[in-house]
Amino acid sequence: MSFFRRRRSIFDIFDDILREFEEEFERLEREIEELARASGGRRIGPYYYGVRITIGPDGIPRIEEFGNIKRGPGGKPKISDTVEPLIDVIEHDDEVLIVAELPGVDKDKIKIKVKDNKVIIRADNGKKYYKEIELPAEVDPQSAKASYRNGVLEVKLKKKQPKESDEGVEVKVE
Repeated sequence: MSFFRRRRSIFDIFDDILREFEEEFERLEREIEELARASGGRRIGPYYYGVRITIGPDGIPRIEEFGNIKRGPGGKPKISDTVEPLIDVIEHDDEVLIVAELPGVDKDKIKIKVKDNKVIIRADNGKKYYKEIELPAEVDPQSAKASYRNGVLEVKLKKKQPKESDEGVEVKVE
């Protein structure tokens, strides 16, 4: 009998999480193959799916899915023709920065709308992208500046000072 119990290390916990993800991806892959067979063999791709795991400011892990595969009724995969891009929202003292991956899109095909504490990004250049982003702070829509280079869109917004107009503002991509 041992008086010492082996404590699980953080690496054991990550191994368990990765094993669960692997099992989930394998299940998802089988369901997509079944969906393809059910469609009579016609092509229903391409498929984009990914996850990002981050630790929130409260110390709780957050899992964010992105791509064009969503969960439909009963948890079955549903393939959309619209891709949800990978997004980073970075809050600074006086501004909020949004970084979005939109590969293969012409900058004049990107539409950005800012209203209240939400940003909506749309793009259509053969491949459709769409994402609604809840911001961590209220921003001044008039301060929005956007740039696009090498498939990466950056939107900078100044944090809102006292009471501003609540009408949305369209942002021009430079």
